Amino acid sequence: MLKEEVIQKVKAYLEAEPEKRDLAEGALLVLQLTNNRIMYQNFMRRPNHYASRIEYELQKKYNFYLQQLTHEQVLEMGKQVQSIAKEHNLADEHEEFKKGKRADHDALPLEIQALYAQNMSIMQQMRRLHTQLQLLSVEHSTCPDSERYPFLKELIALDKQYHANWEQYDHYKVGEPLPEQPKKEPAAEPVEEAPADNTPEEPTPAAPADNTPVKEAKPKKAAKTASTKGAAKKSAPKKAAKA
Repeated sequence: MLKEEVIQKVKAYLEAEPEKRDLAEGALLVLQLTNNRIMYQNFMRRPNHYASRIEYELQKKYNFYLQQLTHEQVLEMGKQVQSIAKEHNLADEHEEFKKGKRADHDALPLEIQALYAQNMSIMQQMRRLHTQLQLLSVEHSTCPDSERYPFLKELIALDKQYHANWEQYDHYKVGEPLPEQPKKEPAAEPVEEAPADNTPEEPTPAAPADNTPVKEAKPKKAAKTASTKGAAKKSAPKKAAKA
């Protein structure tokens, strides 16, 4: 595993704009990562000429570091899943679901009762994922880490939810406010539906807007016509008087 401080320098170098990179620093980083002094000397003789090669060598080492990091993460997650499988006896498909149903289960709020049923479903999913993990063959897999990672991640997440559900179910006291209320999930749905309900109403104001000018235009035209005729009548007598 490469030293973290060197990796951070490599990361900063690769993220910098090519014209702003210190090629001498890049060459030195390559030396630190490869211990190849001949390559380093060539880079330093003509750094501008070898700029792309310096970037290539650093990117290659950085990618390797990320792969190693992911591999270690998957190994750690694999150990965690082994503990989970042992705790719940996931290898035994006929293992009975936890016999933890409360005596007052039927008197509990529906939201609390649902946690018990949800955990039954979660346990089934965990057994399915564990079986799929067992079927994956590391020897015959081209990329075992990437194949195992999503199964490990989902199984660990389900285990956390499983324990959280039991914690809430077992310790709920009748009459207490439901802990799920602060989530405000019901309030979020109407907010999303509101625009959809208002969308068809948008053309509605357009209809009266089209009719409005028609109704208003008639009295306006009539008013203008009347005033025009009145003006004509007034001007006619004046002309006649002059004549």
